[in-house]
Amino acid sequence: MHGDFDRCVRAVQSKDARFDGWFFTAVLTTRIYCRPSCPVVPPKPENMTFHPSAASCQQAGFRACKRCRPDSSPGSPEWNERADLVARAMRLIGDGVVDREGVPGLATRLGYSTRQVERQLLAELGAGPLALARAQRAQTARLLIETTTLPMAQIAFGAGFSSIRTFNDTVREVFALAPGELRTRAAKRGGSRRNPPAYTTPPAPGSTPAATPDSTAAPTPTLGTISLRLPFRAPLNPDNLFGHLVATAVPGVEEWRDGAYRRTLRLPYGHGIVALTPHPDHIGCRLTLTDPRDLTLAISRCRRMLDLDADPVAVDGLLADDPLLAPLVAKAPGRRVPRTVDEDEFAVRAVLGQQVSTAAARTHAARLVTAHGEPVDDPEGGLTHLFPAPEALAALDPESLALPRSRRTTLTTLVRHLADGTLQLGVENDWERARAQLTALPGFGPWTTEVIAMRALGDPDAFLPSDLGIRRAAQALGLPHTPAALTARAAAWRPWRAYAVQYLWATDDHAINNLPA
Repeated sequence: MHGDFDRCVRAVQSKDARFDGWFFTAVLTTRIYCRPSCPVVPPKPENMTFHPSAASCQQAGFRACKRCRPDSSPGSPEWNERADLVARAMRLIGDGVVDREGVPGLATRLGYSTRQVERQLLAELGAGPLALARAQRAQTARLLIETTTLPMAQIAFGAGFSSIRTFNDTVREVFALAPGELRTRAAKRGGSRRNPPAYTTPPAPGSTPAATPDSTAAPTPTLGTISLRLPFRAPLNPDNLFGHLVATAVPGVEEWRDGAYRRTLRLPYGHGIVALTPHPDHIGCRLTLTDPRDLTLAISRCRRMLDLDADPVAVDGLLADDPLLAPLVAKAPGRRVPRTVDEDEFAVRAVLGQQVSTAAARTHAARLVTAHGEPVDDPEGGLTHLFPAPEALAALDPESLALPRSRRTTLTTLVRHLADGTLQLGVENDWERARAQLTALPGFGPWTTEVIAMRALGDPDAFLPSDLGIRRAAQALGLPHTPAALTARAAAWRPWRAYAVQYLWATDDHAINNLPA
């Protein structure tokens, strides 16, 4: 969109928040870049130039606006809508792969050369993978600086910087303020009071003091809790989003407590527990991490699970063009697709849920968790385990599973392929290739494949015409209710058929029960 000058100008002049994250406005006279909804008086059109990413603005020498904080706007919906190289690369960068594995690791995951990845990102986003990762580190650092009391040294390494000097230089360059000045500015406007409690690092007996700001060694990771806000594009309907997550929650791994959905997280450097609370203008997120270096990935996974980077205006606008869907959209706009924080976990759970009720699927999953999950401590609730990794499940005895023999074969084959890497369901994967791999496994019919595509792979166009709840809802609305006829009618809903599924499921109280294979 950033190439459509007139459309961008109109969005800036109307302060249209729907376009936040789609493009960024760089002001030539002030050398500042803003989000479209910035509250200041819009600049003259001849002083505007538009960029596709915050990293592109920073690379061109612009600094972030102190009023609208464009670096913290919701991400572009494009990265969730597309499965091409650039979109897959952006999802991996959002997961912190460049910080952990470098650009060569990013390219290897994508199956392209480093030069090809850099060339395509630069052509479309105006910045290469290093600049995009740097922009993300800067935003994570700002979040920690403004909402926590962590020492600057721990913030630097927790945000992914390799040294304190690089951290200081980047923050000054991107925000035109030193890290300490950012924290002081946030305190003056009451930021700490809006986001209690701050990140805490409980002192351990005999522990050494935290690293000082001029230290060059990474501090020892410590257990801590941080509270922050996850923005989204309005409207957002939390009922189906949190309702589905809670209805299918696996005991010990997930729970609903004190108005929040809580679950355990398996992360590269350790593990965590997240509590997500819906609010009218944001999602409250409280993360407890064993290693602060996992913060960026934990935030990215929570946003993906709640589908917070979706563009509900575009989705609902297209679905409402169908006169039979329009009343559902008007009644409860802003439905999201509940996704997952762990693609492998969801695939296992999808197999356990074949042809059984939701309650039975939860029971099967809870047994696996108790027998093979990694125990965790949760002083604040009833979470007890991480969901078992494929490696832990690959060696399980099929006879120990209270499942039909055919489903035992399906499950053991799935976990074996996940464990040895022949099947990969991460954010870097091409959706159609993953579908083909799943379909080739025994026991994987269209329903199982498509529900994994929808909730694990994140395909917004995944569709479940054979689902019993969908067929009942379609019949009640006067839509075709046979799979072939419904698929033909749903062609008009593309590329948002996964969202149509949410609206149809919401009309049937039993939509998540008795799911076919």
